[in-house]
Amino acid sequence: MKIIVDPTHIDHEQWEALARRSTVSNIFHTREMYVFYTKLNLYPIKVFAVEDEGTLRGLLVCMIQGEGRGLKRRITSRAIINGGPLLDDRISDNALELLLTTAITQLKRECIYIETRNLNDYSKWKDVFIKSGYNYAMHNNFHVDTTSIEIVNKNMDSNRRRCIRRATENNAVISTDIVYLPDFYNILKDLYHTKVHKPLPPYTFFEKLATESYVRYFFVLSPQNEVIGGHLTLILDNRVIYSWYCCGLDRKYHNLYPSIMANYAAISYATKNCIARYDMMGAGAPDKKYGVRDFKSQFGGTLVEHGRFLHVCSPIIYNSGKAIMNLLNNK
Repeated sequence: MKIIVDPTHIDHEQWEALARRSTVSNIFHTREMYVFYTKLNLYPIKVFAVEDEGTLRGLLVCMIQGEGRGLKRRITSRAIINGGPLLDDRISDNALELLLTTAITQLKRECIYIETRNLNDYSKWKDVFIKSGYNYAMHNNFHVDTTSIEIVNKNMDSNRRRCIRRATENNAVISTDIVYLPDFYNILKDLYHTKVHKPLPPYTFFEKLATESYVRYFFVLSPQNEVIGGHLTLILDNRVIYSWYCCGLDRKYHNLYPSIMANYAAISYATKNCIARYDMMGAGAPDKKYGVRDFKSQFGGTLVEHGRFLHVCSPIIYNSGKAIMNLLNNK
């Protein structure tokens, strides 16, 4: 068994083969996305892998994120494993434990906590995560069956279908022309500043993503060609389309339902391009009220609970940081 902490020592073909065969594979596991992030140099990225008998069995791509500078950055520094770990279905418990504990050893001085944001079912490995020092937190998501438009319409809430019909009648238009990207970003930036209270990547991140083959942008336009909403989505091998960043001026253009139309644009694209599933990428903790979950539920998806695994490297700073950030966000 061999642990690898230098990504240049990971065989590219084995990485790609593992991403193809793993049942928990998602878009964030692809080398394409890893290469994109390293070229952009937006976040420090750490990669850890484990080989068993010469075969790559598991891989973690960790993004070290933080907000602001100085103390604020220190108390918000975290290692995020988007989508969860990339694991061979036959990985041994020992190999997985080695991979997970290596991440803790390598990252504990660089971040306050390590979190996996699972997009698939890791339940069969839950005991190994816990043994390795990670706690489990429940977290919801919705998977929408997009194998056909008939199935979509059958599963979708009748009120949601009515909103889509009204928006279409009122001449809301979907465009994929990247010329609308700056206006979409401005709407998104305002949303994150006023409501989401989470860091948003700079415009260059979205601009450079537009050149990637696995990215699709959908922009919602008013009859006057104003951008009133939009959607950044990611596509995995024509198997899954992921909702990554989505926004809409819903109050100002209530009769055009921009956020609904932005989601429906991705769903419609999936049905037309033989993409079987629309992944809504999160619907909050099930024990907390969450308006976004209520909004997403009306698109007819299946509610899933794939959770998150969390290892806190510095409990005192972690708890203090949470309290401080709650105060700052509630000002």
